[in-house]
Amino acid sequence: MPFTPTDHTHMAQALRLAEKGLFTTDPNPRVGCVLVKNGQVIGRGWHHAAGQPHAEVLALQEAGATARGATAYVTLEPCSHQGRTPPCTGALIEAGVGEVVAAMVDPFPDNAGHGLELLARAGIQVRSGLMEAQARELNRGFVSRFERGRPWVRVKLAISLDGRIAGPDRKSQWITGSPAREDTQRWRARASALLTGIDTVLADDPSLNLRLSGIDRQPLRIIADSRGRTPRDAKLFSLPGKVLIATTVEPAWQRDGVYWSRLAADAQGRVCLKSLIHGLVDHQVNELHVEAGGVLAGALVAAGLVDELLIYQAPMIVGNGPAMLELPGMEKFAQRLHFNEIESRRIGSDRRVILRLKNE
Repeated sequence: MPFTPTDHTHMAQALRLAEKGLFTTDPNPRVGCVLVKNGQVIGRGWHHAAGQPHAEVLALQEAGATARGATAYVTLEPCSHQGRTPPCTGALIEAGVGEVVAAMVDPFPDNAGHGLELLARAGIQVRSGLMEAQARELNRGFVSRFERGRPWVRVKLAISLDGRIAGPDRKSQWITGSPAREDTQRWRARASALLTGIDTVLADDPSLNLRLSGIDRQPLRIIADSRGRTPRDAKLFSLPGKVLIATTVEPAWQRDGVYWSRLAADAQGRVCLKSLIHGLVDHQVNELHVEAGGVLAGALVAAGLVDELLIYQAPMIVGNGPAMLELPGMEKFAQRLHFNEIESRRIGSDRRVILRLKNE
């Protein structure tokens, strides 16, 4: 049965509800649900946080007994397994809904089509694929974790007009203005984890924490530190949240809330970035937000591990400072990388550009 304009209207509303969980549902997906009966919306719900009721359950609670015979528009296939909360398929069947329209099939292997199958077996009409592209975009990290076995990797760069991340004296505070720095906090907030390199830790002693009003969650902070040089008294250890140090050597010290992960070394003796990134699946990392110097950022790009560049460009020239990316092995024009511009907008006096690598 083809989707109608009315179907699109209700699914669009479900997607807007799902977006309310952009900063809070991790490691769960962002999901919204709208219940419709006789052309009227009778229930709405969105998943707030892991361990809390799912979107479908909240929509059913709002609708009450009127849910019988209704159509549920949900941005992700209803779950069919017992996790921290009971399966949503059971709640929908018990409520007696007549139809479920899902934007996309759940990539989580324990569900992955089984939820829709259970609903169909119970006599509920099911359809899927409505506004699927928008639903996948909203949960690009969750989808990546299960379909590709690694998180969605975003590299944030603050640069000058001449493509530098600092001046000739290595000073970089501040290239961009406060509106851009505040905007960065929202990108940190949607991430499961934040990654930086040991050179940034030693040079800047960053907090690398989330400072967004109303958000209590702290993403996992990760330091790529091949030789175990992270100082025990680094600032980020005094702040709430867990820290993971990826290294190739035995840890020199231990402290609460800090976890060392010894990984294989690459040909240069550095942490194997592929092992690091893929290993983050074990930590339920959906989106990885990278704020690092040109060496680590460039190595990630060169290794084909970056999905998105988040660039804030300030209207200034700083001279012969470090480049935004150092790309080992890139020596010819023919090796250039092509990107699609997803968005370009002004943030204060700076320009924010989002780029994604072309798959050619």
